Amino acid sequence: MKMYNNNAKTKYADIIALPHHQSSTRPRMSMRDRAAQFSSYKALSGYEDMVAEEARLTDSMRELSDYESERLDRAIAELRDMLSRGERPRATVTYFEPDRFKSGGRYSTLTAIVKKLDMTAKKLILYGSDDIEDKRVPTIDIPIGRITEIVSISNSPNNIPAEQLGRRMWVLY
Repeated sequence: MKMYNNNAKTKYADIIALPHHQSSTRPRMSMRDRAAQFSSYKALSGYEDMVAEEARLTDSMRELSDYESERLDRAIAELRDMLSRGERPRATVTYFEPDRFKSGGRYSTLTAIVKKLDMTAKKLILYGSDDIEDKRVPTIDIPIGRITEIVSISNSPNNIPAEQLGRRMWVLY
């Protein structure tokens, strides 16, 4: 039976003293670049984002009760009357915003000056700021079918704090 010597000095004695090979055609790699070759490999890039998106909760759009529908119809009629008289009412509107990426959405509340109530297109159009004379002010279109509540209808700009104008507030049901 043959005995093997596991001592590295004797096992590789013929090559251990030889100089390390250096390529004459390629530059020497830096220690940082060499270390990067062995850094952790992330095979599933974007996986954490996907899991976070799946875990994000959305609400479903709820159906209004008869009482809520009647209140909403009265508020829309009041807005229509005010607009027909040339007034610029300010209203706080709660509506459903569908999610762009998955089913469901969330309820938002917005306080702004009403620009127009378009019954043909079935949408409420609000100014995005108090400077309604500026033609560059964006408008916010809300489909009437997604509105759940309209409150604080007024013609006076002093009834609503300025910091709430044009700001979206999230409402959880």
